[in-house]
Amino acid sequence: MRRILIVGGGYAGFYTAWKLEKKLRKGEAEIVVVDPRPYMTYQPFLPEVAAGSIEARHAAISLRSHLRRARLIHGTVTRIRHAERTVTVQPRDGDPFELGYDIVVVTAGAVTRTFPIPGVIEHAIGMKHVEEAVAIRDRLLDAFDRASLLPPGAERSRLLTVTFVGGGFSGVEGFAELLSLATALLKSYPELRFSDLSFHLVEARDRILPEVTDEPGAWVVRSLVERGARIHLGAQLLSAEGGHVVLSTGEEFDAHTIVWTAGNGANPVIANNTDLPITARGSVIVRPDLRVGTADEPVPDAWAAGDDAAVPDLASGVPGALTVPNAQHAVRQGKRLAANIVASLRGERTRDYVHHSLGVVATLGLGTGIFQWRGIVITGFLAWVMHRGYHVLAIPTWERKVRVLLVWASAVVFGRDIVSLLSVQHPRRAFLGEEPDAAERATERVADRAAERTADRTAELVDAEAR
Repeated sequence: MRRILIVGGGYAGFYTAWKLEKKLRKGEAEIVVVDPRPYMTYQPFLPEVAAGSIEARHAAISLRSHLRRARLIHGTVTRIRHAERTVTVQPRDGDPFELGYDIVVVTAGAVTRTFPIPGVIEHAIGMKHVEEAVAIRDRLLDAFDRASLLPPGAERSRLLTVTFVGGGFSGVEGFAELLSLATALLKSYPELRFSDLSFHLVEARDRILPEVTDEPGAWVVRSLVERGARIHLGAQLLSAEGGHVVLSTGEEFDAHTIVWTAGNGANPVIANNTDLPITARGSVIVRPDLRVGTADEPVPDAWAAGDDAAVPDLASGVPGALTVPNAQHAVRQGKRLAANIVASLRGERTRDYVHHSLGVVATLGLGTGIFQWRGIVITGFLAWVMHRGYHVLAIPTWERKVRVLLVWASAVVFGRDIVSLLSVQHPRRAFLGEEPDAAERATERVADRAAERTADRTAELVDAEAR
């Protein structure tokens, strides 16, 4: 049998493997999936996980439960040498090892893009994985518990200040959902007032949601401002040391929760550790049928899709346009990729990937959203219903669809679950007899020392440049 090695178990990788299992005949090929996580994250649900609208596990699709014929390896591919048909795999435990293949499918996905801004690495939380969404939710709930015992003042304000950096879909949806949760929590905390909340969305461009046109984007800004949010357009984060946010506009404030959603960057494995052809931005060069290479120079037995692939957008009228790196494309690319691999194995013709956008839809908190398809724009409750309807249909497997629907139904009757499980991040506290805040204070001390080292290193670089 030929071995099909899939690098990455995200949207594109999961759907490629899932469909290959259904299309391949028994004994026709071996499927191997390498990914450091044992599940696929359904990222469109992360804002609702952060807001407590659905359970964290329901936004994660177990690879072992649904890929029954594939061999799963929980590790990270650190190098791809296609000329030798091998990859290097680094497991969580043990030494790295070489793994051979006949056909490689690169669907490693992008990574969170960060910049060397003081304090970001030490204090910010991303929003690309389930763990991060859960941490954001628990951090906000814990902040409410702590703030409710404090008198009005600087410390209470700091605890109830949330800052999102990045005004794309992930940032706006997460920001709006968390604002909705915080507003609803006030009913359970009579000690706190709406004026105690301080939610900031920072975007370097002069608008948010670049996926929609200007007017709907402006409506989203107005809607968030009316709900008490502070939108900083044309502003850049200069520093977040010690949780103190400094913007390029001159504004400064302390924030207990800082969430970084300023876009995706090239996967370092693809950008630096492969002999496959890549673009200047670190994406694999892909033909319309999702084979790696160009029309003149195809790369045999190599395929790619998803966020780390530069896939030509044949549905666009713009010459040289590439598909947008989002879930809508990744899912469909995975399905087309599986069909094309099977066709290639059987000597049949492959088909080019073509997908006309179904529009964009976003949740802006419980009961409100926005949808746009070409010139049609729907806002408010109906758009929110459309958002939930689309994503409950889009999330793979009926098991997950039913679980999500049951959670939503129970929330209608009982409301959101507002129990904070922040303590699970320090499970040994009780065992060691530590004070509840001892581990957190230790973490803050480590962060402070890291911030000091960053500042010292920055000063050294400045001095060296001056010399």
